[in-house]
Amino acid sequence: MHITFVKKIKTDGTPCRKCAEVQARLEKDNYIQKIDEIVIADESNKNSKGMRLAKEYGIEQAPFFIVDDEKKGIAIYTVYFKFISEIFNEKINEKEIAKEILDADHNLDYI
Repeated sequence: MHITFVKKIKTDGTPCRKCAEVQARLEKDNYIQKIDEIVIADESNKNSKGMRLAKEYGIEQAPFFIVDDEKKGIAIYTVYFKFISEIFNEKINEKEIAKEILDADHNLDYI
């Protein structure tokens, strides 16, 4: 299994807020070491690897995860708790998942 974390850098060079929050959560929850690759979607460079991946998979928001599993194929996750639950089999409170989904419209940065 290969896990790619795609986060966005805005045109002014700052990270998107939600991307920074998700990376901090990955670090706090000790999942960051399980991420094989961190890729940048640079708003000022439409040819950056992250922007190309977003286009390839039809993703319009950041951050997101690409999980390439030899047995199951490729899965895309835009919700942190769903990613943690399904990939690492963590027990996640459904209220946390629902809250993150509801907050998504306000916190996500579009690519």
